[in-house]
Amino acid sequence: MRTSIWRVIAWGLFILVTLATLSPIGLRPQIVDDPSIERALALLLVGITFGCGYPRRIWLVGGGLLLGIGCLEWSQQLLVDRHGRLDDAAVKSGALIIGLGIGRVLARRSGEREPQAR
Repeated sequence: MRTSIWRVIAWGLFILVTLATLSPIGLRPQIVDDPSIERALALLLVGITFGCGYPRRIWLVGGGLLLGIGCLEWSQQLLVDRHGRLDDAAVKSGALIIGLGIGRVLARRSGEREPQAR
C-alpha cells in the first residue's frame, strides 16, 4: 500500500482517538470492559499506520505523537466529566511506540518508500 494512503488512514485514526478522548464519557465508544485494552489497541493501530506512512521520519513522528498524547491527557483535566491520568498516558504511549516499530518494520519489508520532497 502506498505511504500516502497510510498517512490518510493514520491521520483519520488520530482524529478519531482525539474525538473519543475529549468527548463526554457517555459518548465515548466502548468495545470491551477494560478501557486500558481499548486505549492500547487504538494507539497500537495509530502507531502502525503512522509507522507505515512515515517510515523514514519515525523519530519525528513518534515524538510529535507522544507530545500529542500528553496534550490530550492534560486537556482532559479541563473537562468536567473526564480525567487524564499518568497511567493512561503510559498505556497509550507504550502501545504507540510498539505500533510505530511494527509499522516501520512492515513498511521496510514491503519495500515501501516515502515520496521524496520536491
